[in-house]
Amino acid sequence: MEAARAPLPRAALGSLLLLMGLCGAREVHLPPGPLFRVEGTAISIPCNVSEYEGPTQQHFEWFLYRPTAPEISIGIVSTKDPGFPYAVFSPRVQSGEVSVQRLRGDAVELRIARLQAEDAGVYECYTPTTDSKYHGNYSSKVVLKVIPDKLRVSALTHGPPLRGRMVGTSPLQLSLSEGQALQLSCTAQSQTLQHTHLSVSFGVSAPEAPVGRQTLQEVVGVRRDFAVEAGGHFAERYRTGELSVAKAGTEQYTLAIGRVRLGDAGNYHCTVGEWIQDPDGTWQLIAEKRAALAQVTVQSIASQLAVSASPPEVRLSAGDALELLCNVSSPVPPVPHVVYAVGWEVGEQDGDGLLVVQLDTDGVAVVGESYANGQGGRHQVSLQKLTPTPGTYRLRIESAQPGDVGTYRCVARVYMRSPDAQLQEVASSRSQGLKVHMKSEDVVLMVYAWLPVPATYRGDTAELLCNISVESTQAVHVAVSWWVELTVGDEEPPGRMVASVNREGVAELGRRASGGDMSVDKVGPHCHRLRLHGVQPSDEGKYHCAVTAWVRYADDSWYNARAVKSNSITVYPYALAMDTLFIPLIVGIASALFTGITILATITCCFMRRLHKR
Repeated sequence: MEAARAPLPRAALGSLLLLMGLCGAREVHLPPGPLFRVEGTAISIPCNVSEYEGPTQQHFEWFLYRPTAPEISIGIVSTKDPGFPYAVFSPRVQSGEVSVQRLRGDAVELRIARLQAEDAGVYECYTPTTDSKYHGNYSSKVVLKVIPDKLRVSALTHGPPLRGRMVGTSPLQLSLSEGQALQLSCTAQSQTLQHTHLSVSFGVSAPEAPVGRQTLQEVVGVRRDFAVEAGGHFAERYRTGELSVAKAGTEQYTLAIGRVRLGDAGNYHCTVGEWIQDPDGTWQLIAEKRAALAQVTVQSIASQLAVSASPPEVRLSAGDALELLCNVSSPVPPVPHVVYAVGWEVGEQDGDGLLVVQLDTDGVAVVGESYANGQGGRHQVSLQKLTPTPGTYRLRIESAQPGDVGTYRCVARVYMRSPDAQLQEVASSRSQGLKVHMKSEDVVLMVYAWLPVPATYRGDTAELLCNISVESTQAVHVAVSWWVELTVGDEEPPGRMVASVNREGVAELGRRASGGDMSVDKVGPHCHRLRLHGVQPSDEGKYHCAVTAWVRYADDSWYNARAVKSNSITVYPYALAMDTLFIPLIVGIASALFTGITILATITCCFMRRLHKR
């Protein structure tokens, strides 16, 4: 066993040189003390030398003076001599628990990975001389005090605080649905006699990842100066108020996430650090412990959303009420901040459907365009929520029409409401198709157009008749319209409607090519007439009538049962008899005038010549 080294005269030499007031003397620097560190933690003590002579790479030796023997120095480690450590430190140096790390040529750092109680004392950093003369201070000392570990941290639900480095080995198992709230709490306390500050950080790691500084993503934390900061992508959620951290009493800290997301799944921990301020003003982390809070799994709403509809098939007659039920199931209990929009679509077996009606996120019914635009009269469609959200919804069409047949599907969309009230769709699902059939009640409709007077002359009134034949077991109202395809005048488009009479018997007159008057009337139970007054050549063209059969149901809604177009008839205004004599008459008069003027001019010319000779 090595004997303790006797005190060396270097302190006396240093004091002598200091008294001599030499400038440019060697100076060894250590941080001011005392330094307080917790047993079982790591420490690094820097040391550097300045104003020295010789090579830029200086050597350093570290000594310890224990409180029980303050006059005896114990060699710890040296940058020059591997055999320098005393017996009490040699195994720790060989294992790497105690080491000296060179930062640069004239600066090193003493590192102790795990402090022991007997490591307390006065630490001396000594630099062997490389100077031509003894100038200045060749060593410096600092006091290190090793204090017991008084930091405690635990999950609030785990009972009494545990004392391990990693406490709470069996965290709470939590299974949440997307959008639910998450609250986790831990307690943190320290009975250290020195004045220290605590920092508390809530973090999450991937479910299968080992827990450590590299894998733990900070959610939010309270710093040693009481400032609150959120980490990484959680910062924006903290800013909007979606997550928060609060302190209750002197020891309890609570993390609250108002709406968990799929990416929030993982293992949650509470990490508590104890900080002390060294004499040089810097803050040092002297202890840190972590408690496992919960293993959280988050199920997506989409994976839990189910939509079903009934009955699978419906057969009904025209005018009957159509009722379909839609059942929407989702996470139980209902998730706050989540709203639903449920509606019905109708279409082909596999294609996209047209909206029938929908209850939006505010519970307001929105009727599809084909039902809301009034086509076919009033169409009573309703969607009612029968049970609390999401629950069961009932579609009812008061008087179904043949146009309502098809494949119906119930569609549910789920939205998450953000703190700023914005809605974001997070899931959607649709039911299986329900087939709606209707018993056939055909309307047989035949139409024939004709001219009672085949020959029409310019200026006459042209009459066009439309005979309608209807066979149906229901009361049918017809609407008649007259169309023309002009054969003259490139500026007129083909297929222009001339006049119409709707199912209520109200007439609407268009515009003739000639601009003349016209009228429509009913000349028999099944015969409609169009009259063109003062027909002109510009009215020439092919005319036809189009008939639509409408059926009225008990709820006063109308259904377009059939539409038929008649044959075409040609209107050709013939010229009048006087029209055939008008041109020869004009030519004859012009010829007579020309002949008379010529004869008169000739006689006058001859007379004037004879008169001149006389």
